[in-house]
Amino acid sequence: MRIGCGAGFSADRLDPAVDLARDGKLDALVFECVGERTLAFGHRDRCANPDAGYNTLLATRLMAVWPLTVRNGCRIVTNMGAANPIAAGHAAVSVARDRGLRGQSVAVVLGDDVTDRINEDTSLPLSNCSVGDIGRDLIGANAYIGADAILPALEADASLVIGGRLADPSMFLALLRHRFGWDAADWPRLGAGILAGHLMECGAQITGGYFADPGHKDVPNLAFVGYPIAEVGADGAITITKLPDAGGMVTEATVKEQLLYEVHDPARYLTPDVTADFSNVRIADRGGDRVALYGATGTRQPDTLKVTVAFDGGLLAEAEVSYAGRGAADRARLAAEITETRLRRVHGVTEELRSDLIGLRSLHAHADYGDSAPDTDIRLRVASRFESRERAEAVLWEVESLLCSGPAGGGGFRGRITPSIVTHDAFLPRGDVPTRIEVLNT
Repeated sequence: MRIGCGAGFSADRLDPAVDLARDGKLDALVFECVGERTLAFGHRDRCANPDAGYNTLLATRLMAVWPLTVRNGCRIVTNMGAANPIAAGHAAVSVARDRGLRGQSVAVVLGDDVTDRINEDTSLPLSNCSVGDIGRDLIGANAYIGADAILPALEADASLVIGGRLADPSMFLALLRHRFGWDAADWPRLGAGILAGHLMECGAQITGGYFADPGHKDVPNLAFVGYPIAEVGADGAITITKLPDAGGMVTEATVKEQLLYEVHDPARYLTPDVTADFSNVRIADRGGDRVALYGATGTRQPDTLKVTVAFDGGLLAEAEVSYAGRGAADRARLAAEITETRLRRVHGVTEELRSDLIGLRSLHAHADYGDSAPDTDIRLRVASRFESRERAEAVLWEVESLLCSGPAGGGGFRGRITPSIVTHDAFLPRGDVPTRIEVLNT
């Protein structure tokens, strides 16, 4: 089976996906577009508008690729439904009608939204507290659901499958189970399928995108890096490749980096479908942007499903100003001290404040760079979260006031106040998360 990845996150590029849909000779194209943060933002948007909450690029992507996949006999699977998959499904039907795609069906996978199963006593074990201890308004909760939830949509012969928190690698595994008839308890093959999905789920990361580091790991034609293709056999053997004319590269090194990406324990990679074991995976670079992998296996899946619980994070206030020239770092430090002093004493701000000197060890604050650290071009950033808009505006006011009342040479003020979210993890017994599909016809 030949599967392409059309996106590795919510705002990923479109043109490499169009290339795959047109030229990839694919059986399926997967758009992986949901992370914890994007899902939480989807709930926030749905609270403001009940017709919103799904990926805002859904229609744009489908307008571009769906006619091509229909023409080429390729189906699309995606979690672009985010916090509102049924609304996403209806939006997709509108796209189909607009593009003249009559006779196509859209299968919407439902059941991942478990907001009604979360209460103040729900444990958040990784945070060592309960939902009630967070002290913020709950805006939504979603369980990571797996291939079992997606299979009925594939069996309904839908050309487009849309869900919410469909676990990233599970979308690929569902396609493989459907094609090859793998049993739900065939743990070694499910482990191999999860490996294929894990390698593919981040799009261009495996074709050189996130891998590139000039002078150390050079990647050709990175401006037009292509998305990956997985060729997977019924036995679980995997080959990762890309379109011949696409930028980027597929090598043993790019594959190894993605193999280990976000994997805490390669011998026990927990998913809704299987506890995958990548510890004995072997990699063979065949040349010509083709890398083969074999040796993945797995054991029984966990008894619980991970749940992302999203809370209203209040208002995030951010304000910035720049200092340049001799002594810029000292002037920026003084500006930060002035801002914090005035916010505390004049405005009564008690919330935690964060001040960053961007350009001076802002990411590695405790590293010893000796005399090599630059100090002539510094941007001060002051930020905090607030429940009160008035207190949030005080941050912007005080930082902007530095232009005349602060240290010499400040300029280029910029400030903004935006709604924010906070997420924590919970776990539910898988039996408490029933799923279903709804089929919409064009």
